[in-house]
Amino acid sequence: MDSLADSGKISFKEYGKQKIYLARQDQFNIPNNEELASMKEENTKLQEHLDQQKKAITEVEGEIKSLQSNLTLEQIHDKEAKLRKEVKEMEDKLVKLRGGVTLVRPEEKKAVEAIYSEKISLWRRRKRMFKDLWDAITENSPKDLKEFKEELGIEYDEDVGVNLQSVSELLQHGKKRARGQ
Repeated sequence: MDSLADSGKISFKEYGKQKIYLARQDQFNIPNNEELASMKEENTKLQEHLDQQKKAITEVEGEIKSLQSNLTLEQIHDKEAKLRKEVKEMEDKLVKLRGGVTLVRPEEKKAVEAIYSEKISLWRRRKRMFKDLWDAITENSPKDLKEFKEELGIEYDEDVGVNLQSVSELLQHGKKRARGQ
């Protein structure tokens, strides 16, 4: 910096131990008003051209995205083959079902219904045991029952959207259908 200052390209000022270097203004061509006006016009034209180019780029990018989101011919053929295979499998299954093929043997169905019925009865019994215990515990409690329940982290079936009655009716409906057949 000192050598540039010595050669006269820049100047400096000293403030104590600090030096501040400045560009000499007399070495630059300072445009007159006409040149400034033409520069401003040129700048405006360039800005407009830039805006047009940005719009064109946005349009092209949108077109590219839409083209990329479309499937290629090969992908369309692959998807068509896959869908045709699925349709064929479903039609075969439908033919079997219409032909009266039993997918689940009656013994298996009865075994599953027995297990389901047993689980529903256990659920009912445990729910009743909990209710009896809860009533005994909270009978003379001065606390608000809702707050106490939240404090202990207890949730009823209804709190989580489960209803024992509706679940047990599933077995009833299944039996009704079986009798009607």
